[in-house]
Amino acid sequence: MKKIYVLFFCILAFSVNALEKKTNFDKELFDKAQLEGKLVVVSSWIKYCSSCAGQMKILNKAKNEGELSDIKFDNIEYFSFDVTNKDIANLLNVQYQTTLLIFRDNKEIYRSVGETTEDLIYEAIKSSI
Repeated sequence: MKKIYVLFFCILAFSVNALEKKTNFDKELFDKAQLEGKLVVVSSWIKYCSSCAGQMKILNKAKNEGELSDIKFDNIEYFSFDVTNKDIANLLNVQYQTTLLIFRDNKEIYRSVGETTEDLIYEAIKSSI
């Protein structure tokens, strides 16, 4: 019986992570944000990836808070996509989940794979503004 509870807990934990992830990347909105001079942050994920969920949690926190210490994050557009969507993955040259990209002035200025440390992600955003 204990094994059943452990299995149930593991399935539930993975399901919760999977539910937090959704693709909101749209090429037209991506291009529009860049034309408007916004900083564009894009993250990739895949179902059942706990590091992806961790990275997305940090990005959602940055988006929802709108600021980090004395720097306002009000001119930033956040996108995410399932890395198995080959059209988007090829467009952005992304091969791995938990890839974080930052664009400014129609150029990619930052890329990391597997970064899930809040301080480092916030620093990447701050230094890109």
